[in-house]
Formats: sequence, structure tokens, C-alpha cells
Amino acid sequence: MIAYEASNLIANSLQYFLQIYMVLIIIRVLLTWFQTTEWANNAIDVLSPVTDPYLNIFRSLIPPLGMMDISPIIAIFVLQILAGLFRGF
Repeated sequence: MIAYEASNLIANSLQYFLQIYMVLIIIRVLLTWFQTTEWANNAIDVLSPVTDPYLNIFRSLIPPLGMMDISPIIAIFVLQILAGLFRGF
């Protein structure tokens, strides 16, 4: 019983972590549209070290389509799949 509760707690924690990480990636992508403002640049400076290592995995696999980088879309999709796996616990 305790082992089940512990594994359930871990699965739920990982699911919430992945959801928060998805939100951080979405915020970072949206902020890149407003790079001309100082507050956006400051926020990007904070979010980049957190989100870029994960996004760089997909950037190395998926080339940009013209001016559009679709790697965040694929990265979020993978995170959603992982979060769904933890939802099953």
C-alpha cells in the first residue's frame, strides 16, 4: 500500500513537473516574438538556460522551416506524451 502511494506520488510529481516545463517552453517561445522590449529580453535570459538544453535536442534533429523553428512544437508534443504516460499510474 505504501509502495503504491509512493509510486503514485512520484508519477504525479513528474507529471506536474512536465506540465510546468511545457508552460516554460511556451512562455519562452512567445517571448521571442517580443525581443525588442527589455522585459522580454530579461525573461528570455532567465528561461533560456532552463529550456534550451531540452530544445537543442530537437533543434539538432529538425532543421528550421524558413524563418520558423518548429522544434518547440515537437518538444512540447514529446513532453505531452511523457506526461500522459505518468497519468496512467
